[in-house]
Amino acid sequence: MSSPHGIHLIDTLYQQPRFCAAYLIAERGRAAFVDTGTAHSLPQHLAALEDAGLGVEDVDWVILTHVHLDHAGGAGALMRVLPNARLVVHPRGAPHMVDPARLIAGATAVYGEAEMARSYGEILPVEAGRVVEAPDGHVVELAGRRLECLDTPGHARHHLCVWDAASRSVFSGDTFGLSYREFDLADGTPWVMPTSSPVQFEPEALVASIRRILALDPGSVYVTHYGRVGDVRRLAGELVGQVEAMAALARRIDAETGSVGERHARLKAALAALYLDRLGAHGSTLDADAIDAQIAGDIELNAQGLGVWLDRAKRA
Repeated sequence: MSSPHGIHLIDTLYQQPRFCAAYLIAERGRAAFVDTGTAHSLPQHLAALEDAGLGVEDVDWVILTHVHLDHAGGAGALMRVLPNARLVVHPRGAPHMVDPARLIAGATAVYGEAEMARSYGEILPVEAGRVVEAPDGHVVELAGRRLECLDTPGHARHHLCVWDAASRSVFSGDTFGLSYREFDLADGTPWVMPTSSPVQFEPEALVASIRRILALDPGSVYVTHYGRVGDVRRLAGELVGQVEAMAALARRIDAETGSVGERHARLKAALAALYLDRLGAHGSTLDADAIDAQIAGDIELNAQGLGVWLDRAKRA
């Protein structure tokens, strides 16, 4: 799947089809990947190169939006087959790419070794000399095409987005939320929801990052979950409204509950109701069971992220 601007969508096949994307940007015989998926996604990246008429020696850059494993777990494996590429990552994320031991340990504690192997494969380090730290405003040059890295915290403090002026597009990772194609209307109108997964969700920072993307007046945003969306101004408004609603309901529920377990259960129920209501306003005709089947995992993660955010604020 490609655009006139040399942008190719890669379905990383993480968990299921059309759930997690990476991107290949091709420019005058040179290439850059944005995000890598997991180690299991390596064949899809190589196939995308072949489809674009390129080889592994033509890749100059691998740019990570952040180091969560569904975005960056395959970075080490991919870099090992790209002889000329350098890895671009937020300064906060760079140490985890050079030495992924903490990433592996944290995820293994949550998922267990068997699930780690099934979902992510082997998480390999990247040579320190091939890692480029990208602070706010860092520009990656791809055959003369400028790809500007923007510091966009909120989903994670090590998150960056990529502004591609040539296509007037932003590669947003998780900053511009989740937009599953199953929620598109018959005419293709998309819907979007925030992702507040643990452990660094910060609603005010996320709203600021969304507004920063909007200020660029992009024609398109390429989200990881899943694909290209337009109608950016409307979607940004939807995201900001949902983030603010999520923070408000989290504060209210926290004040009303006496245990973490009760709070988590109520957060999940309140989030499910919020998204169901927003999807109804969007015009979706999917029933509650179909909606739950699509976003039950996201509701769980968002409730966890809100809980971590509430508890961190109490300790501050």
